[in-house]
Amino acid sequence: MILHKSTKIWLNYTIGAIISAVLLYSIWLQVTKQLGQMGTKVLWQSGPNIFLYICLCLMPINVALEAKKWQMLAGSAQPLSFRTALAGVLAGIAFSIVTPNRIGEYPGRILYLKRKNTFRLISVSILGAVAQMFTLFLYGLLGLVYYNLAFPGKFEKAALLICFLVTAGIGLVYWRFENWLPLLRKIKWFRKFRIFGQLLKRFTNRQQFNILGISILRFAVFTAQYLFLSRWMNVDMPLGTGFCMAALFFWVIAIVPSIALAELGERGQVSLYLFHHLSPNTVGILGATIGIWMLNLIIPSVIGSVLLVRMKLLR
Repeated sequence: MILHKSTKIWLNYTIGAIISAVLLYSIWLQVTKQLGQMGTKVLWQSGPNIFLYICLCLMPINVALEAKKWQMLAGSAQPLSFRTALAGVLAGIAFSIVTPNRIGEYPGRILYLKRKNTFRLISVSILGAVAQMFTLFLYGLLGLVYYNLAFPGKFEKAALLICFLVTAGIGLVYWRFENWLPLLRKIKWFRKFRIFGQLLKRFTNRQQFNILGISILRFAVFTAQYLFLSRWMNVDMPLGTGFCMAALFFWVIAIVPSIALAELGERGQVSLYLFHHLSPNTVGILGATIGIWMLNLIIPSVIGSVLLVRMKLLR
């Protein structure tokens, strides 16, 4: 069926509006539900506002770093402006919020771009996801080292060993992916994915280092956000100790299967378990947890949902 240009325009905006409405409604339902479960009292206690202002300033920096990384990745497949990359990142966050462990983030970004380079975009998405996972486990390893020194135990030692092995494995995959291709080709099921490895080889070591560097810097930014929010909520803890514990907190949240919109209660329980070692301020810990969830996930997802109205699903 051949569609006229005006019909395509109308359908694009209609479909985009429907998707936006569904996502926004899901966000609203989950936010009100989770805040109701935790209690609004977590919003009533705060310290100097300068810490909140710093967090708010770090939020666009956090998103901009991810947009720059996406521009570098997707730019190898097609010319991509920073503005388009930023819109794609926000749209990806909106899609990720209703998918398990936010696996819909990169597909959401790809929908924002031209479809003629789908295989290439999928391949660079894999590279970006591996860089992100490598960064997460590096910080998780740091957090587990501290936790084992401060609170030693058999379970903690086992977690540290497993994290170290997984981190090393992800590092090998990221830096030496092409060396694994001959082994993967021997497996019949993997043969159809060989094009991904061939495309990934187009990236130089320097480019991969820059991509990983942005991922590491971005993780440091939102970890700093969590510490500033904690300070704003009157949770006093040493900077170095707090950073290591926050890194461990984000690692635990990432490896536990969940849907982003349903994880606020889960985040609250994990944060209380970890940070009660450093501060008895339960209300402040929960408040910082809600704040980082709102700043880096909910607010960008709302913006991304609105941007989806303009997305051209029909070409």
